[in-house]
Amino acid sequence: MLKRVQILADYQFGKGVGVQLFPQTCRFITSRRGGVRQVMLDGRRLATLRAHDGRLTLGLLGAERLSRILDPSRTRVIVREDVCPYIANGKSVFAKHVTQASLDIQAGDEVLVMSGDGTLQAVGDAMISGREMVLSESGVAVSVRKGKNQEDKE
Repeated sequence: MLKRVQILADYQFGKGVGVQLFPQTCRFITSRRGGVRQVMLDGRRLATLRAHDGRLTLGLLGAERLSRILDPSRTRVIVREDVCPYIANGKSVFAKHVTQASLDIQAGDEVLVMSGDGTLQAVGDAMISGREMVLSESGVAVSVRKGKNQEDKE
């Protein structure tokens, strides 16, 4: 199971990420049929394996670990400081609040929402590409799944 999620992380986030994101001490919550549902570390959710497309969605712990692993130019959306409290509470990121976005982001990608100083605010799904996030003046850029101030009920 561990090797499988490590390979998925390599595919989704880049070569070598899987081993760093999912250490040997990970535990798994499985489905009745034995498939991986969630990856846990120290009782906290690192990631969930989505059944409908086989991609990983990150919990806050997984997002924090990924932000330390990846190059700062990858999978990040930087937002204005004045909206950080709302984003941290789980509100969506609108394009007009985005100051920078990684050019590798495509719609549907898992992204890290950061403040200007590099602090993780939330994790969610990109609704538009990174380029569109920077150029657009309206619309939702990131659908936030979990903000850093939300209670971790995962």
